[in-house]
Amino acid sequence: MSLISKSTIQEVNNRLDAVAVVEDYVRLEKKGGRYWGLCPFHHEKTPSFTVDPDRKMYHCFGCSKGGGVINFVMEMDKLSFPEAITSLARKMGIEIIYEEGGDAPDRDREAENTRKEQLFELYRRTAGTFQHFLTEKNEGKAALEYLRARKIADEMIGRFRIGYAPADRNWQYRFLQEKGYSQDFLDTSGLFSARHKGFPLFSGRLMFPIADRQGRIVAFGGRVMPGVLNSDGSQPPKYINSPELETYKKGQTLFAIDLAIPEIRRTKTVYIAEGYMDVIALHQAGITNAVAPLGTAFTPEQAKLLRRWAERAILVFDSDEAGQNAAVKGIIICRKNGLSCSLTIPGSTDEAAQMKDPAEILQKFGPDVLNNYMKKAIFDFEYLIARGKSLYDVTSPEGKNRALALLFPWLEALDSEIERDDCINAAAAAFGVDREAVLQDYLRRRGGEKSAAQDVSEGEQAVRMNDELFLLTVVAVNMNWYPEFRAQLEMREIEDPAAKELFVALEECFIHEESGMDALLSRISSQRLRNFIVERGTSPEFRADAKRDPRRLMEDGIKRVKGKRLHRRLSEIGAELRQRERNPGLAHEGDMTELIAEKMYVDAEIRKLEGR
Repeated sequence: MSLISKSTIQEVNNRLDAVAVVEDYVRLEKKGGRYWGLCPFHHEKTPSFTVDPDRKMYHCFGCSKGGGVINFVMEMDKLSFPEAITSLARKMGIEIIYEEGGDAPDRDREAENTRKEQLFELYRRTAGTFQHFLTEKNEGKAALEYLRARKIADEMIGRFRIGYAPADRNWQYRFLQEKGYSQDFLDTSGLFSARHKGFPLFSGRLMFPIADRQGRIVAFGGRVMPGVLNSDGSQPPKYINSPELETYKKGQTLFAIDLAIPEIRRTKTVYIAEGYMDVIALHQAGITNAVAPLGTAFTPEQAKLLRRWAERAILVFDSDEAGQNAAVKGIIICRKNGLSCSLTIPGSTDEAAQMKDPAEILQKFGPDVLNNYMKKAIFDFEYLIARGKSLYDVTSPEGKNRALALLFPWLEALDSEIERDDCINAAAAAFGVDREAVLQDYLRRRGGEKSAAQDVSEGEQAVRMNDELFLLTVVAVNMNWYPEFRAQLEMREIEDPAAKELFVALEECFIHEESGMDALLSRISSQRLRNFIVERGTSPEFRADAKRDPRRLMEDGIKRVKGKRLHRRLSEIGAELRQRERNPGLAHEGDMTELIAEKMYVDAEIRKLEGR
C-alpha cells in the first residue's frame, strides 16, 4: 500500500488556514487572538469552542474535544487521516505525492475516490446538459415558459442551474456512452432505472440540481410538467429524487445549502421551506439564507448541520394540514438541536397570507411582497398555542388537555428551566387552567427519564500541571523548537509520567520528520493527556504578546527543570555524606571521594545555570 508522502502532509500543514477550514462547519467570531463558536460536537448555547489560527488547533472547553485542524476534518466528515489530507490537499491545489515508489493509494481506496470524482463530474455535466435543453432547445421551451409563468427570473435559473430532462427515454444512456462512460458505471450512477436498464430516471421533467456544501452536484430533483400523464393515463408522482449514493445522503443534505451558507453565517438565521420552488422564490425575494429538505421531512441531522452556522430557524411550511403537521415536528427538531424557532403563519387577513406557499406569493404578488411577508414570523410557542386552539375545543377539559399535550414535547426540548417555567405559566394562562395542574401533567409525562451518565475512564491517572509538563507543553505547541530543546535536555531528566509521554511523542515525530498537532496527538495514548495538551496549548499563557515570549518560556523552563534536578541531586549527595559521617563503617574512601567530586560538579553546574 502506498502512503501519502511526508512532504505532501507537511505542505498541507504549512498552507492550512485553520479558521477557513473550520468555518466550513462552524460560524466563528474573533475575540482576542482566537476564534470562538458553538461546538459542533455537543449542544450548547454559549460558545465554548475555540480555534487557535497560529497553532492550527481547536478545543472545546465544554466537552473537551480538541486537536489539530486535520483531526477536526476527520471528526466532522468521518474520514481517515489519508482521506482528510487528500481532501484538504485538493481544496488547496496541492499535488498529492505518494511514497514507496507509488503514485496512488491502495487500489480499493483509489477506486472509491475515483468513482466519487467520476460521479461529481458526471452530475456536473448532466446538469449542464439539462440546462442547455431548458434554455436553448425546443424540447425545453414549454418548461421555460412554465418557469416564467411562475415568475422565476432568468437569474434564478442560472444561479440554481435549473434544467429540463427531455421526454425521449433513449437519448441519455447512448449519449453518455458516447462520452466514454461504461455501462457498469452508468447502471450504478443513480441516473437510470434499476429495473429497466438504460431508461433514464428523469424524463419530461423540470430538473433541480442538488449540491453539497462545496457546490458539487450530488443529486437531482425532477418535477413533472403540468398535464403530463403516464402511458396508462395515471398521474405520475409530482416529484422524484435521485437515489442515495456514496456521495449523497438525502437526510444529511439540504437544497441550496451551498448558496445559503454565506447569508446564514452573516445573519445567524436560516429559513427552512418545504420545496425547491419555495426556496428559489425566497432567494429571488432577497432571502438568500433559505434551504429545504429533500423529499423527506426535516431531519435532526439537517438541524445539526444548520446549527453549525445558525442560531435561529424560521419555518416556512405550506398552509395545508400536512404542512402544518410538518411544522410542529420541525419545531421540536429545531429546539432539540439548539435552534430557536419561529414560523410564518398563513391564513391571516393579509391577502398574501392566503397563498399556500412562498412560490405562490411570488407568482401572485412579486418578490417585494414575499420579502415583507417573511418578516411576519411568530415564535414557535405562540404558534403551538394557536395550533392547539385551532385543532381542539379548548372550552372543554378534554380539549384543553389535548391542546396542552401538544406543548409538552416542546417543553421537554427546552434546555432552560427558567424558560420552561415561564412557558408553563403562559400556557396555563392561555388555556385558562391552573398552573400547578399543567406542571403536574408535564412532570408525569416526563417522569421516569434518566439523564445519561457520562462514560468516564477511571483507569488513567489525572494530568496535573507542573514545571516539567509546562515546559513540554510549550515545546508541543511550538514543535519547530524541538531540535533546540532536545539538545539541551535529555529524556532521563524528566520524571513526571505525563511529561515523559509527551517527550516520547515529540521524539517520535522528530525521528519520523512529522510536524503538526495532529501528528503529535496521534502518538499520545492517554486521552487525558491529549485533552490537556489541546486545552492548555490553546490558552493565552502560551501565546506570544507584549508580556511574554514563548521562546523565553522554553529557555526558562529548561533552566528550572535542570535546576530542580540538580538541587535535588545535591540534597541526595549531602544526605549520603552525612549518613557516612555518622556511620564510619559504611564509609569507603573511594565512595566518599566520588561523592565529593560529584558534589563539586553539581555545585558548578548550578552556578553555571544561575549565571553566577
